Amino acid sequence: RYISIFRPYVKHEAEKNKAQCKTMGPAKVAVPSPKNFLKKHSKEPKLLARKEEQDGKKLPALSVPRRTDHPVMGIQSEKNFINANAVAAITELPKKPQPICVDRRQGDKYLLETSGLVPKYIKKKDYGVTPKYLRQRNEEMKKAQKEYEASILEHLEKKAMKRLSDEERTSLLQGLKKNWEEVCRAFQCLPVQIDTISKKMYKEKLELQMKQLEHDIEVIEKHKVIYIANE
Repeated sequence: RYISIFRPYVKHEAEKNKAQCKTMGPAKVAVPSPKNFLKKHSKEPKLLARKEEQDGKKLPALSVPRRTDHPVMGIQSEKNFINANAVAAITELPKKPQPICVDRRQGDKYLLETSGLVPKYIKKKDYGVTPKYLRQRNEEMKKAQKEYEASILEHLEKKAMKRLSDEERTSLLQGLKKNWEEVCRAFQCLPVQIDTISKKMYKEKLELQMKQLEHDIEVIEKHKVIYIANE
């Protein structure tokens, strides 16, 4: 951090006459002699003489020219700047105007490229292509699913489980639907007025059977792979 070399001098001057008027009135001091009058610029701080070395280290060389240095005179260039500027102006390609858009009636202008109206992203080569990290994640998920299914098969084989074939699953599903149709037909044949206890119990029994069959049909249709325990 920069610290001024005049800091002790300023601090001393500030504390020099700090407690002169702490009593009732100014302190009794000797009247100064009229011969010791104040001279011009006598109270201004004087700069210390520049030292060549401080703390045994040489000061870095100044990057600005000294006051006694004289500029080099008489250097002239043979380049014709007028002709060079004219040739550059003739051969230079004209600048294309930037496309802008105006979206207010006051005439406020905005660059068209940064306004979001230019379809830059749909023209990219990889637009609509699944990113690499998503493809890698999908492959990892498929691999994990295969490992999980393999572990389930191994676990079921240890417990002597049997997998239903597609034909057995189809025939089982058709049998359940046929039973549901028979129970539904019997339920529809019930009388409109159910006034006895036996009729109520029969109706409740048919409703329970229909619900159970619907549940079994939904489970079999939802799961394509079904295992049963071997007898």
